[in-house]
Amino acid sequence: MKRLTFVLLASLMLGLVACSKPVEVQMLSGAAQGTTWHVSVWSNSAIDTERLQEEIEAELLRIDKMMSNYRSDSVIEQFNRSENPQAIEVGEEIVSLVNIARQVSQATNGCYDLTVKPLFDLWGFSKDVFNAPSETDIQNAIKKIGLSYLTSPTQTSLLKKQPELSVDLSSIAQGYSVSRIAKVVESAGITDYLVEIGGEMQTRGHKPDDSFWRIAIERPLPGDRVVQKVIDIKQDDSIAIMTSGTYRHYFDEQGKRFSHVLDARTGKPVTHSTLSVTVLHDDPTQADAWSTALLCLGESDAIRVANEHGVAAFIVREEKGSLIESSSNAWNTMKNIGVN
Repeated sequence: MKRLTFVLLASLMLGLVACSKPVEVQMLSGAAQGTTWHVSVWSNSAIDTERLQEEIEAELLRIDKMMSNYRSDSVIEQFNRSENPQAIEVGEEIVSLVNIARQVSQATNGCYDLTVKPLFDLWGFSKDVFNAPSETDIQNAIKKIGLSYLTSPTQTSLLKKQPELSVDLSSIAQGYSVSRIAKVVESAGITDYLVEIGGEMQTRGHKPDDSFWRIAIERPLPGDRVVQKVIDIKQDDSIAIMTSGTYRHYFDEQGKRFSHVLDARTGKPVTHSTLSVTVLHDDPTQADAWSTALLCLGESDAIRVANEHGVAAFIVREEKGSLIESSSNAWNTMKNIGVN
């Protein structure tokens, strides 16, 4: 009897110790979409991290097969190669992204445009080999671009009015991917997480110690990575943090810098001094599109457009060797968000 009592007490003590073990954040990671992804999760219930990893990778692969411009077999690349004058089935998700991008493009008066790929190729950014095109070549390429040449007759199909039109979803698909991975995490019953793909993020909830997620905005300069600002997410509701910059992909030629951010109206890299735009939004897809679109415009027009559309935007520009910060009205009046 004494031995049985001892065993029962020992078992009870072990159970109490196990129950009192602090909950820790678990991290998953991998490679996708030409970059890396990281997911931080925690829960008071057990998390099957192996299964979650598999589900995340499966979802990223599914999106890749639909939207990747680097896969010849992707849905969007098959659409790009087609010269069919009739509507082509591409699926509801791609059509939805095109419609969101169209609204953002209209707000920027066409500076931001998903069909800019011929210009991207012309300038050499696709293969990372700089090529300064002639004005004639630029004007010829411009004839092949424009969202006005792209319609969506149904919720699942797209139609080209210009047979050489090519759609590049990279400026919006990564934000969409973040939202989809967040859905995968939530489907596993997890409500506290941070999802990141290539620096684009969505958070929900908080950490196990009740502290909130902290997000660093990188100083927009080449070389060593240094923090420009830190954002404290002081809310449990989900929010997306997306940053676009000119400082990672560019060419220096004869003392002049050519950014990979192209103005679809001119067919040329932007020449303004804006280096980065960070957008906070409850929709990762819109946040991704807006950060790229506002970066295309440059600080002055970006602030005006962000204020007109209620977009929370933080902008960094360079002036005489110094970094100058500015922000939209929606950014300045954000609740439950701390910026240090």
